[in-house]
Amino acid sequence: MGEHKNLSDQDAIKKIQELAKGETCMLCTQATTGELHSRPMHTQAVDDTGTIWFFSDRDSLKNFEIQNDAQVHLMYSLGGTSEYLTVNGLATVTRDQQKIDELWSRMAKAWFSDGKQDPDLTLISIQPTDGYYWESKHGKIVQLAKIAVGAVLGKPYDDGVSGKLRVSDTPRA
Repeated sequence: MGEHKNLSDQDAIKKIQELAKGETCMLCTQATTGELHSRPMHTQAVDDTGTIWFFSDRDSLKNFEIQNDAQVHLMYSLGGTSEYLTVNGLATVTRDQQKIDELWSRMAKAWFSDGKQDPDLTLISIQPTDGYYWESKHGKIVQLAKIAVGAVLGKPYDDGVSGKLRVSDTPRA
């Protein structure tokens, strides 16, 4: 079996920054009917407090759902590697112009044609509470070769590292 290493507080935040920064994830929210809704979102930043930032349209379903139930779940699967991250947290929808200016990129204009001043542009900030991560010690090709050898020899293969993430006992306001 692989190594199990739980991380908390600053170590957990560093792991979230390492795996989530600049990546696309699935953001899961809960509808008022109880259904779960998931959609891809591009992570704009993960700051020093562990807060994960996304751009969002003011009138989007996700913004509405977050305003009704702030509990969200993020799922990351890093392309080309065997690294995965899940994060539970509390989301807030805001229109902080200073933060928008800080996070703005040319790519965002594809969704917000009026730029940083677009009246429909909002931010979603997610304060992580906990999560889980999985990493392989080797690249995908080496990992697949070792799995194949393990299957031929009948021995379990796992040289990865995984563990729980605990950012805080109580969510930050």
